[in-house]
Amino acid sequence: MTKLNLTKSAEAFSQAQQFIPGGVNSPVRAYRAVGGQPPFIKSGKGSRITDIDGNEYIDYVCSWGPLILGHCDEDVAAAIKDALAAGTTFGAPTLAEIELARIVCEAYPSIERVRMVSSGTEATMSAIRLARGFTGRDKVVKFEGCYHGHADGLLVKAGSGAATFGTPTSPGVPGDYAKLTLCLPYNDLDTIAGVCDEIGSEIACVIVEPIAGNMGVVPPRPGFLEGLRELTRRHGIVLIFDEVISGFRAAFGGAQALFGITPDLTALGKIIGGGLPAGAYGGRAEIMERVSPGGPVYQAGTLSGNPVAMAAGIAALKKLKGGTVYDDLEKKGARLAAGLGDAARRSGVPVTINRAGSVLCAFFTPGPVTNYQTACTSDTALFGRFFAAMLERGIYLAPSQFEAWFLSAAHTDGDIDATIEAASEAITQAIK
Repeated sequence: MTKLNLTKSAEAFSQAQQFIPGGVNSPVRAYRAVGGQPPFIKSGKGSRITDIDGNEYIDYVCSWGPLILGHCDEDVAAAIKDALAAGTTFGAPTLAEIELARIVCEAYPSIERVRMVSSGTEATMSAIRLARGFTGRDKVVKFEGCYHGHADGLLVKAGSGAATFGTPTSPGVPGDYAKLTLCLPYNDLDTIAGVCDEIGSEIACVIVEPIAGNMGVVPPRPGFLEGLRELTRRHGIVLIFDEVISGFRAAFGGAQALFGITPDLTALGKIIGGGLPAGAYGGRAEIMERVSPGGPVYQAGTLSGNPVAMAAGIAALKKLKGGTVYDDLEKKGARLAAGLGDAARRSGVPVTINRAGSVLCAFFTPGPVTNYQTACTSDTALFGRFFAAMLERGIYLAPSQFEAWFLSAAHTDGDIDATIEAASEAITQAIK
């Protein structure tokens, strides 16, 4: 194995830091959690990406989830090309918006009306504002380790007690604003039940990732989501599923279809745009009808429903509907998880593999990992060495212990075999 040559990427990163804060347009791309420097990507096709130095990688980031069909899927690319030929943006209604909205509403029975936006952050932020406007209440409950975008009220950490409201995790977030958000342990139904009994009449909404994907992958315990649905219904609280990651990934109808739970509102992103910037929020008609211009809750966006993004999303979702994509992804995910577990056991390194379909995470801890606290027992230094060793072997992972691995329909059995072999070598190298 030869040492990875990133000379051109190093030069590019140096130049980027002169113009872009930290040299990147999203923090995790800077590789601060794992050390080293990021490769600058030139192109992608199928399951592979190539950097500007000519290094090729098997990609398990998949643009953080949207590329469920792989890079440059022919049908999605053709739809984008056709849409571009007609114009990039109009700031006016188009038929593509209706078509994508219909596909979403048919896939998610809980979504009777849907509003298109341009990102997952915009979707969750708008859903929370709508929940507050609908209920006339101000307080929000979220769960530790669940990320719902960078809106001020969601950048909070847990308080010192179960009924203590959050404190900001970022400068620039007013403390008084953050105090409207209560941050509770994920997968802990008893705590949320106690809080609802105490202040349920003050809570506008509970927002949750039905499959947590931002502290690594942490599936819900049996009964957790069912309990949230019962509690929120009892106390008149709007239940929001943040399916930005799990939407059209866990199943065609998202995690809510997989688990048979009906939320009041749903936030979508990533896959819904087919690889282009897009998001959406939707839910019960009586709630969604409160959104402007039909109602008093204001939300707008110049590029909302962008025709090129709509075309990409329509093409991607049509390929996902029916067929064997999800069955195939489940098999690939199970095979990769089993191989990674075997590699870790052979090396004697304690690793916990959490998986939900085509999304997984290898935590460097004996586990189990069921919430943020247990995820934080992972050996992040060991992960950093493992990450570097995998990159050297042509395996492109998310540069953080607490991010997911994403499989795509383009990943082959050969890709998975190569990844398992690389992981076995990388773990051995990481513990030396």
